[in-house]
Amino acid sequence: MDLFSVFIKAFLIDNIVLMSFLALCPFIGMSSDEDKAVGMGAAVTFVTVIATAVTWPIYMYILKPLNMVFLQTLAFILVIASLVQLVEFFLKKMMPGLYSSMGIYLALITTNCAILGATFNAISFGYNYLESLVYAVGVALGFLLALLLLAGLRKRIRTSPIPDFLKGTPILFTAAALMSMAFMGFSGLVK
Repeated sequence: MDLFSVFIKAFLIDNIVLMSFLALCPFIGMSSDEDKAVGMGAAVTFVTVIATAVTWPIYMYILKPLNMVFLQTLAFILVIASLVQLVEFFLKKMMPGLYSSMGIYLALITTNCAILGATFNAISFGYNYLESLVYAVGVALGFLLALLLLAGLRKRIRTSPIPDFLKGTPILFTAAALMSMAFMGFSGLVK
């Protein structure tokens, strides 16, 4: 599969949030405005790409040859947790405003199933190293796209007349479901 197809598949067709329903907690929690969404998307992009860059060789050159594939989840979570700590230190030092606005959601990147899912998928789809990195970029940017789309919808929802029984979380999940259905239209882009 060519690199463009790998990217489009990860970014639109198999969007990690809207098609696989992974990372719904930060998706809902960090989409209240565009600045938070971009901050979270940038942090997730960094961690996803670096985690894939580190975990793919660990799996291919250590775990698989030594027949220790059963340690894959543990090894990948340790790598992701270490990378999140680096991001947290960087944001605390360089961008304290963004650091404080992200709150608990920054620490939740460690348990963000989209990152772990991306690292697992890169291996299970049989991608080589370069394809895995392109896939990771596509997954992360797809996550950012979903965040930004929901942030835009939330801005419109705030000024729209919403029935009382749908106010709050129900309208967010309804909007997310409709976005997911819209993304199903991309399924024919790549074979």
